[in-house]
Amino acid sequence: MPVRATTLGEAWRMASHLVDRLDARLLVQHVATCTHADLITSPTRALSTEQSAALEALVGRRAAGEPLAYLLGSAGFYGREFVVTPAVLIPRPETELLVELALNHLQSLQRPSVADLGTGSGVVAVTIAHLCPAARMTAVDLSPAALAVARRNAQVHNVEVDFRAGDWYSPLADERFDLLVANPPYVVEGDAHLQRGGLPFEPRMALTDGVVGGDGLTCVRVIIGGAAEHLLPGGWLLLEHGHEQASEVRGLLRQAGFSDVASWPDLCGIERVSGGGLR
Repeated sequence: MPVRATTLGEAWRMASHLVDRLDARLLVQHVATCTHADLITSPTRALSTEQSAALEALVGRRAAGEPLAYLLGSAGFYGREFVVTPAVLIPRPETELLVELALNHLQSLQRPSVADLGTGSGVVAVTIAHLCPAARMTAVDLSPAALAVARRNAQVHNVEVDFRAGDWYSPLADERFDLLVANPPYVVEGDAHLQRGGLPFEPRMALTDGVVGGDGLTCVRVIIGGAAEHLLPGGWLLLEHGHEQASEVRGLLRQAGFSDVASWPDLCGIERVSGGGLR
């Protein structure tokens, strides 16, 4: 945007030459604190110099590939809006399957206890806490910056979650739960997809285990290996994983003594979550 726009209509038109038209509209709405209707009905509404400069900076970042969610500071998940920053992964629609399976499991329990391992932005923990208010929700993450975002999301959605800092089970001591859920890093280190789209802008430690030449399942193995010590009798573990990892994850669950092991497909028909119970 070499010449800064002075009105809403100019801003949208000029931004659309550099980024996707929808992205341009959302960025204009964000900067000008206006609605889509405002853009249509009041295109001559003035932009301040500060708003125009802010829009120019955001459009430049979007054109360079930075995800729109980071620029807007929020992303949708399970019908709700959540705060996101570059300290956390952007919520994916496929992770909603993990929430659905968790809620299905919890509906038969009166006062269930749930732990979300590697909570990141907290979308899974906060959504479960919102839709299952009887649940006692604990969420763990190694990143203090991610936990700060998760706490903000819990406040925004007015739910109680016990957030703890630490690596997987370390903050849980000898506590046991009815359900463990996790969306751990599972992308193979060196996978070409890590350099595509907006992934270079997302926290690497939340995407991959960092093991060169590995299979991406290091964190999955840790979670499965320690689950028995943190599950109540009859407790369940549900894990999100990569699109080609379901068979291996089921094998790891069976080796660890889980029964009723299964995998469930996302809306694209890809086996995205696997889990099982401990008798």
